[in-house]
Order: sequence, then structure tokens, then C-alpha cells
Amino acid sequence: MIAAFAAGIDAEAPLSQLVIGEINEPPVPEDWVTVHVRAASLNHHDVWALRGAALKAERVPMILGTDASGVTDDGEEVVVHAVIGDRAAFPDETRDPKRTLLSEIWPGTLAQRVRVPRWNLVPKPSAISFEEAACLPTAWLTAYRMIKANSGTREGDTLLVQGAAGGVSSAAIVLGRALGLQVWVTSRTEEKRSWARELGANAVFETGTRLPERVHAVIETVGEATFDHSVKALRPGGVIVVSGATSGPIAQVDLRRVFALQLRIVGSSMGTKTDFIELLELLERTGIRPTVQQTFSLANARDAFALMESGDVFGKLVVTP
Repeated sequence: MIAAFAAGIDAEAPLSQLVIGEINEPPVPEDWVTVHVRAASLNHHDVWALRGAALKAERVPMILGTDASGVTDDGEEVVVHAVIGDRAAFPDETRDPKRTLLSEIWPGTLAQRVRVPRWNLVPKPSAISFEEAACLPTAWLTAYRMIKANSGTREGDTLLVQGAAGGVSSAAIVLGRALGLQVWVTSRTEEKRSWARELGANAVFETGTRLPERVHAVIETVGEATFDHSVKALRPGGVIVVSGATSGPIAQVDLRRVFALQLRIVGSSMGTKTDFIELLELLERTGIRPTVQQTFSLANARDAFALMESGDVFGKLVVTP
């Protein structure tokens, strides 16, 4: 079948290892289910895989992609939950220390077909398009769990989102408003601050700016460049929820502020199937949807990867086989 896959890994020139073409369907457990992919979306994870940060060299060639929607052999329209874990031992699959995402050990979604455990299939609501549904399993699910399960916020609280245009941060803006929060956003550029306003942010600020007042929680995906600001932005008892570190994973923290103000720093990674079902119900109930910046054919997926690597992305990039 045709797929976008990593033929190798290269930390300096990741796209040199990207191949769009025929690949033999890798073996998976016999009881897994085939999904005929209607749409898949890109995430930074896909570029990190090509760099070797999310994929081991001994596992190539590997079909890339974590997110997809499609149709099963029996005609069921589904969205694929990307987290593969040991559910018997860990009812919350995100807490399985050996859990993986599709495209790390098992073949990913940027292909004409993908095979996954039946448990990982979630019915696609008819009101949500295949393209919109394909944007949800990684970035939107991560943002939802960060806010709903880990931020400790209640309706009317103020949520600060560091960075405006990333997949998780842009989803957090929309979801935060839908969940009744006041959403403040920081970004380095006026273009991205304007984008945040379009998404519904209540207020936008230049990165590092002193805020009018302290916030209840911070959505942190940037890391080193913004973490000190995140700590200083919190009111007593506030929470920083961390799911990424695109600017670097090592940040200095003034622990005196952490213990004096009884702040909490909470790690968050992906979400559970239950979280995913709740997220889909929220989209149905409120009418909010992911913004699809551009759709590419699978044959032109290299252009989507190049755009993702450039960082010039406002919304989600979708690939259709």
C-alpha cells in the first residue's frame, strides 16, 4: 500500500528520511482491526520521529502518523485512539510506563490503511467530518486532558496558554473558552497573537509580559523559554500543566516561589479513551471544531511535513489518502 514512512532517522535533516511510496504492510496482531483511512493529521511527533527523538533506528522503516479517522471493513465510521497500552494492568492507559503511540512500535496512520486494537476505535459522530475528527487524537486530546483533568480550574477561572499557534496551545484556547474559562495567551509575534484572538482568546500578550493579574493555571508546552514566566504568572495554589517543551526541556525554577505560594507543576501526556469520548461529546454539544489550515493528498505529504517543520502552521495539517 501507499504510505508516508521513515526509511531512517536523521537529527539534522529529518525530511531526507521521509519516503512517500509503496511499503509492505507490517505485521500486527491477528485480532487487530483494519481501518481504511479517510483522513490523517500531522503532529510535531511525526517530525521528531524522523529526527530519532520519537522513533528508534532499529524500528525503521516505520509508517508515520498518530492521528486518523476512517471506516472499518464493516462500514463503521471511527476515529483512532493513538495510545497503545496494557489496559489490564493500567486502566488509565496513559500511566502505563510502556505505553506507546502509533508509529513508535506499531505502524502509524499516514497510509491507506492502519490496523489497531478494536478497543482503540471510537465511533465518529456524524456531525464531525473525517478531516476534523483526524485532528483530535493527539493535540486536541492532550489539551482537553490538560485543562479538564489536570488544571484544577473551574468555570470563570483564568487560564494562561503559553504560545498561540501550536497544535496543543491553539486547541487549549478553543477548549478553554468552551469550558467556561477566561483564556489569556502569550506569543512572540503579532501575527500569532491576532490568530489567538480569532480563536477566541479573551486577552493576548507578548511573551514574557507582566500580566494584569495572576492566573489560576498555565498550559505550558513551550518549556525553557517561558517556564519562569509561567511560575511568576500563577496566583497562590496555582497549577502549571506541562505536556511539552518545544524550546528546550531544561528550565530554571525558583523553588522559593513554588513552596511559598504552594504552586503545583503537573505533567500531562495525551489522554484516555474516556477523555476522548468526552472530547467528542463536547464538540458535538458546543459546535467547536479544529481549524484545518490545509489539506494535502498523501502523494504530496512531503509538502505537509516541510510546512510542519518550518513552524509556520496556524491550525492543523490534514493528509487524505
